[in-house]
Order: sequence, then structure tokens, then C-alpha cells
Amino acid sequence: MSIPTQASLAALLAAVSLAASAADPLQVSDAQTRLVPPAAENTGVFMLIHNHGNQERKLVRADSPAAKNVELHNVFKEGTLLKMRPVKDIPIPAMGEAVLKPGSYHVMLIGLKKPLSEGEVVPVTLTFDDGETALVEAPVRKIEMPKSDGMDSKGK
Repeated sequence: MSIPTQASLAALLAAVSLAASAADPLQVSDAQTRLVPPAAENTGVFMLIHNHGNQERKLVRADSPAAKNVELHNVFKEGTLLKMRPVKDIPIPAMGEAVLKPGSYHVMLIGLKKPLSEGEVVPVTLTFDDGETALVEAPVRKIEMPKSDGMDSKGK
């Protein structure tokens, strides 16, 4: 049996990397849970979901032991008001990303089981259209809300 050369080892590692990314083209990053006052019953979870695959994917469900109910939501502008509504899924474009952020798509934790503290980590299980799941740890942080006029909290 011959000893593999550096070139053949590099080719093998590249093939393994491609197989791993093809098998799991979705990656979640920057997950965070909005810090809310102790009496608040609901909060949002935000993140980036990257799709390195060639087909659109969808986030179809989220679950968390931190809340009685978890829903996927989007924010819509009606006249001058921003309104939040549940959605059946969140699209993740091929070779793109879904940005879950305040004033847009997000995961809504409804009926918090206890007050959340800054820095605490909230586990959220995401389920995608093919049945794949991902456990995300979303630390609790202070997050600014966008203004209803479309400007951010700094007027930009």
C-alpha cells in the first residue's frame, strides 16, 4: 500500500468538505433573543440562516422549552403601522440567506415560562421543509426595535 501524497490528501479533504456542505447546505449564525422586561410574556428570536445549496429551502417550524408556544412571524406595513402576523414558513433562497431580524421575519416566543436574563441562552429547535432540524442557542441580548416609519432607532 502506498503512502498518500500531499496532493491526494488535499483532494480527499476537498471531496469530504464538498460532501459535507452538500449534505447540510444550511448554516445558522448570529442567533439572539431579545431581552424584554421581566413582566413581558413574549419575545423574538433573530438569526441568519445561510443556504449554500442550489435549491430554495424553507424554515417551517420552531420550538423552544422557554415558551408555551413558538411561531414563525413576519412584520407587515399597513398604512403607517407595522403589524406582526404568523407565517407558515420562512423562505431561504438558494445560494442566499434568510435574515430574521426586528421588523421582519423572526421566531416568536409566546408565553414565556419565566423571565429571561441578559446573557442567558435560549435553546431553539428549527425544523426545515425536508424534516431536518437544527438546535440553535440564542443568547438573550438588548436589541433595538425599528421605528414604524422604517427608520432604525437612530433615525437612519
